[in-house]
Amino acid sequence: MRWPPPSDWPNAALSRQVLCKPHRWHVQETGHGDTLLLLHGAGGSTHSFRDLIPRLSTQYHVVAIDLPGQGFTQLGARHRCGLEPMSEDVATLCTREGWQPAAIIGHSAGAALALRLSQRLLSPRGQAPDVVGINAALDNFEGLAGVLFPVLAKMLAAVPFTAQIFSAASGNPTRVKALIRGTGSELDSEGLQLYGRLVGNRDHADATLMMMAHWSLGDLLRDLPQITARVLLIAAENDKAVPAQVSARAAEKIPGARLVRMPGVGHLAHEEAPEEVADMILTFLADQSLS
Repeated sequence: MRWPPPSDWPNAALSRQVLCKPHRWHVQETGHGDTLLLLHGAGGSTHSFRDLIPRLSTQYHVVAIDLPGQGFTQLGARHRCGLEPMSEDVATLCTREGWQPAAIIGHSAGAALALRLSQRLLSPRGQAPDVVGINAALDNFEGLAGVLFPVLAKMLAAVPFTAQIFSAASGNPTRVKALIRGTGSELDSEGLQLYGRLVGNRDHADATLMMMAHWSLGDLLRDLPQITARVLLIAAENDKAVPAQVSARAAEKIPGARLVRMPGVGHLAHEEAPEEVADMILTFLADQSLS
């Protein structure tokens, strides 16, 4: 999407652009205290944390970024869209900006990225940053995500004009509403309109397809028993994209991981119930007895 974010984009007053090769990153930053790094899932942007950011920033320095090519981050290298290179690039950005996250909060595929980053970065305590995964995509994809990942994405990403066709078709308000409902979530008109603007943008659609095409979880799934971070996995019972049992299985493999189930919400739980999700996050971060 074209820089800068328009004034009606969520938390646009917090936005700035950071050149940290190979990408030009869209960053939203606010608050004081220990740093929380927020990472959206495939096809999302900082907008998905629009109601979490003001709540978390009452106690923390909050940084949210758009992943490469998505939202308002300009993609600098198409081959850097997989889990491993993306984690390297985000870690470099954190070092460049002097961020030492005390915790990394990731939604869906962003949770996989958060776990990998916990092995690359150190918190101010000299330990791995805490990780909170919201409907963490930490298994072979099922449901809607199983339709999209990864073979179809590889095919689509290789075909010229695919992103243009996809964005034109998916940007229709009726299609957007159907896509969101297909994840088990119900969003208000603002949330639907924001996703419509995203999926209707060719560059955003192209980067999302590239991320899907390059995404591989094999090494991370193998490494789950070696994760040293404190981990909270929030699993929505109505999630049709990444079912709750995915988080349950991951929690059994990650030493000391805590699993919390949320009834009545779907894949976009943090947008449907931001106050409840914020309370879960703040409670977890404050409870050092879970170390």
